[in-house]
Amino acid sequence: MKIAIIAHDAKKELMVQFCSAYCGILSKHSLIATNTTGKQVSEATGLPIKRYLSGRGGAEQILALLSCNEVDVLLFFRDPINPKANDPNDMDLLRLCDVHSVPVATNIATAEALILALERGDLDWRQAGNIPISLKNT
Repeated sequence: MKIAIIAHDAKKELMVQFCSAYCGILSKHSLIATNTTGKQVSEATGLPIKRYLSGRGGAEQILALLSCNEVDVLLFFRDPINPKANDPNDMDLLRLCDVHSVPVATNIATAEALILALERGDLDWRQAGNIPISLKNT
C-alpha cells in the first residue's frame, strides 16, 4: 500500500516518534511524504521514503496523487492550535480522502488505529479496489 505522510511543523517530532514506533509495519509499505517530514522520518527510522517538495508544493504533489486515487492511507498530523489561515491544502487533502474513500488519520490516536488495522489486513480492500458496501456512497 502507498502511505502518504504529512505533518505540520509543530507535529513533525510526533510523526517521527510515531513512525519509529511502527517502523516494522511501515517498512512493508511504500511511503511518500513532503520533503522535510520525509527526511526527518527517514533519518530517524531508516525507512525508504519518496520525498516530494517541502511545504505547500509537496502537499500539492500529494494532492495530485490523491486526486488520481494513488494513495491508500494518509497520515496527516495537523496542528489544530496554530492552523495556517491561508493554506487551503489541508481541507483539500481531507476532501480528496473523502472522495476516494482513503483512510486518513489527523492525530496520533487515529493514526495508531489505522496502522493496527493496516497490520491486521483490514485495509486490504484498498489494493483490491473493492470498497466494502458499508463504505460506498449510497
